[in-house]
Amino acid sequence: MNVATRVQPRWPAWFAYRPQARVETIIALASLFFATFANNAFWRAASAAGAMSTAHGVWVAVCMYVAIVAITMLLLGLLLNRWTVKPLLTVLLLVTAGAAHFMSQYGIYLDTGMVRNVLQSDGKESRELVTAGLILPMLLYGVLPALLLWRVRLVVAPLGRSVLLRLGLLAASLLVAGLALMGSFQDISALLRNHKEIRHLVTPANYLVSLTRVALDDSASKVRGRTPIGTDARMAARPAASKPRLLVIVVGETVRAQNWGLNGYERQTTPELARIAPVNFPDMTACGSSTEVSVPCMFSPYGRENYDKDRIQGSESLLNVLEYAGIQTLWRDNQTGCKNVCKGLPFESFEHGTDPKFCTSEGCFDEVMLGGLREKIDARPGDAVVVLHQLGNHGPSYYQRYPQRLRRYRPTCDTSELGQCSREQIVNAYDNAVLATDDFLARTIRYLAQDTSRDTAMIYLSDHGESLGENGLYLHGVPYSIAPKTQTRVPMVMWFSPGFSASRGLDVQCLRKQAARPASQDNLFHSVLGLMQVETGVYQKRLDLFAPCDGGAVAKG
Repeated sequence: MNVATRVQPRWPAWFAYRPQARVETIIALASLFFATFANNAFWRAASAAGAMSTAHGVWVAVCMYVAIVAITMLLLGLLLNRWTVKPLLTVLLLVTAGAAHFMSQYGIYLDTGMVRNVLQSDGKESRELVTAGLILPMLLYGVLPALLLWRVRLVVAPLGRSVLLRLGLLAASLLVAGLALMGSFQDISALLRNHKEIRHLVTPANYLVSLTRVALDDSASKVRGRTPIGTDARMAARPAASKPRLLVIVVGETVRAQNWGLNGYERQTTPELARIAPVNFPDMTACGSSTEVSVPCMFSPYGRENYDKDRIQGSESLLNVLEYAGIQTLWRDNQTGCKNVCKGLPFESFEHGTDPKFCTSEGCFDEVMLGGLREKIDARPGDAVVVLHQLGNHGPSYYQRYPQRLRRYRPTCDTSELGQCSREQIVNAYDNAVLATDDFLARTIRYLAQDTSRDTAMIYLSDHGESLGENGLYLHGVPYSIAPKTQTRVPMVMWFSPGFSASRGLDVQCLRKQAARPASQDNLFHSVLGLMQVETGVYQKRLDLFAPCDGGAVAKG
């Protein structure tokens, strides 16, 4: 006997082995896999909520686990068939691995708002989240099971039998899910009733359902179009010799009130503004915990008080009302767009700017938006409102949001993988980015103060806040009902040139006193109309922050 033949390695034969399975079997195994390995964030939240702290906590956990498996089987049973099971399930494995990682690392919830944020992120934002810490979970829970999936030979039954098998799978999934939920109905219903947001942690059901809702919402909005508002808007009469007015609205990004120097933060993160002494609003609440919600909301007449996402996104914005009144508008953007607020109106993007003074391969500092602004405004006579949408403190790469000259607080977190940094390093990098916003706002004010041809003013308002590790949460976008104040409390400041406040009849000292009262982003729409003396039926005086201190003509509503 040939000795060489006897000792040949056997791994090629093992490697050639390809198991056989029906699509329904693959769906069942994938559901077990997802329920077991992709729901750590759900189990942590359920445990923290006390769902398993009762005497029969183990039984409650078993019932929830079985329900998650059955619900996942139902969703996969609706999505997968003999043609889509391998390519689509491969995508689901990879996406679920990434989703589970980010939910565990940053404490995010994959509701419709967060999914919409993800879909509208650009390549630059996405690259910041692709870190070394993502590699291992993607390999273990995404790539490896996907490779195993492609080794399976599909067993295909005749059409009639395939239909019966699929109907049986769907029916069994519904039945098992119902029985599992009923098995501990009191505990599970109490959990879902008192912590409604926890359903957004069940993966992959959370992002599959949210994706469907986003697609349906977008389709419906395209059919409906945008409802005009304030078409009756007109400017109040002014003396013929009056200078034109220029209002700059700076929409900040991810700056929270708790780290704002003017609000009494232990660090003076706003030294430039402190010297200028603008009107500061220390008790300001955002309309949402993400840009996708807050920006459309603050430019809408409806706001958080009467929050209706469809109504807000389906209606024109403050800028349209200003245009109807004859006030030119311009949106300058150093981020990912105006979220439909400026749709159909003048818009300029600096997201991929090339000015070597302010831009690098990683992006541009916000100062780039001031370049050529006066020429743009002078091209059209009359009053103007300009919006500058900052990159600001956009995370997790806070260290890229400020120049080295403003790296005042050290040591800093110099990576987008926040899990590798101490909380001190994260906060130091974040506070340095706040210093950069302070510097930009001071530059903007000095820029406006030099304009002798117009009466100028500035309003700064951050879109939402940020979590920096408090209670295990990072970044933002937590559902508003449970969002911490770190994500919903934001800074706002206002500055007026002497000519603006005089011609407008605005008592700035009175406004400083009013600023101590609670305010919200709901006030922006009506306050801007009042400040610019626009008369329209959509204006509400009670929401105008300037109305109590207004010595001139005001908008009527």
